[in-house]
Amino acid sequence: MSFLFVLVVGLAAGTISGIVGTGSSIMLMPVLVYQYGPQQAVPIMAVAAVMANLSRILAWWREVDWRACAAYSVTGIPAAALGARTLLVLPPHAVDISIGLFLIAMVPVRHWLARHDLKVTLWHLAIGGAVIGYITGIVVSTGPLSVPLFLFYGLTKGAFLATEAASSLGLYVSKSLTFQQFGALTADVALKGLIAGSSLMAGAFIARRFVLRLEPDVFRLVMDGIMLVAGGAMLFNAFIGA
Repeated sequence: MSFLFVLVVGLAAGTISGIVGTGSSIMLMPVLVYQYGPQQAVPIMAVAAVMANLSRILAWWREVDWRACAAYSVTGIPAAALGARTLLVLPPHAVDISIGLFLIAMVPVRHWLARHDLKVTLWHLAIGGAVIGYITGIVVSTGPLSVPLFLFYGLTKGAFLATEAASSLGLYVSKSLTFQQFGALTADVALKGLIAGSSLMAGAFIARRFVLRLEPDVFRLVMDGIMLVAGGAMLFNAFIGA
């Protein structure tokens, strides 16, 4: 039953993230923490996130902006490995609290970014990749940060979804390999990640038909709601387990 619960939530999360460009990790992470604990949940989600981003790339393959992807990834990949290594030395209780506070804090940060008409170049993508990559290694998802970065670069709809996914893929692969190197990604954890990731992949392909219909205001409301609920769930888990 626990696997079925994860699959159902993963399918819904994959569909929503396939429409808005992020949110699968934010939605699924509290479920994984509840089922497996924070120490296993983070590497499980890293494996699942690799599969989720891969599915969005496959769904929008022809629209990937490979220059933007390269600029972001060249700094983001090593930074994600460093962040993952930092995560492994943190106590589980601190992981829950950090992730929860981060998700809730991203709501006002996203609104602040939206109010500023920023123009992003390839150099900005490289700098953003380093910062966001390190944070990605520590917390479950930095979509609320990477989404506006690629939007301000000028990408929209399929091109945005594909390029953001291609750029994030390298970060999550780096994070997963770091977990594996330090013994946090065992065969059992990898299997759970593949199961969760399969539902995210299915959701991404379901979402493809809805992408062009989503209004920007709906996107913003969905993202705010997801982050507040998921962040609150993480804090609840932290204090219940304290």
